[in-house]
Amino acid sequence: MTAFIIVEVKITDPVKYESYKKLTPATVAAFGGKFLARGGEVVTLEGDQEPGRLVIVEFPSVELAKEWWNSPEYTEARLIRQKAAKTRMIIVEGISPMP
Repeated sequence: MTAFIIVEVKITDPVKYESYKKLTPATVAAFGGKFLARGGEVVTLEGDQEPGRLVIVEFPSVELAKEWWNSPEYTEARLIRQKAAKTRMIIVEGISPMP
């Protein structure tokens, strides 16, 4: 079942974060993932949350999303991100297609 990683990012070091952005796409693709949203305009429709940068990545499964996050391929980029930004990252399982 499809899975989505949703990330809310507050960038604290823009220069380092640019390095992260360059390294990440190839690692995502290596695990069958693709970016659905990557830092575009965010509009709050309800509530008082004012999120910063939002990223949504689709993977074929929760397992592949977790494998990507824990992979040696992503480790360098992840460590850069953790130094360059404060993030909240979750995985949500998609729904089955309607018959």
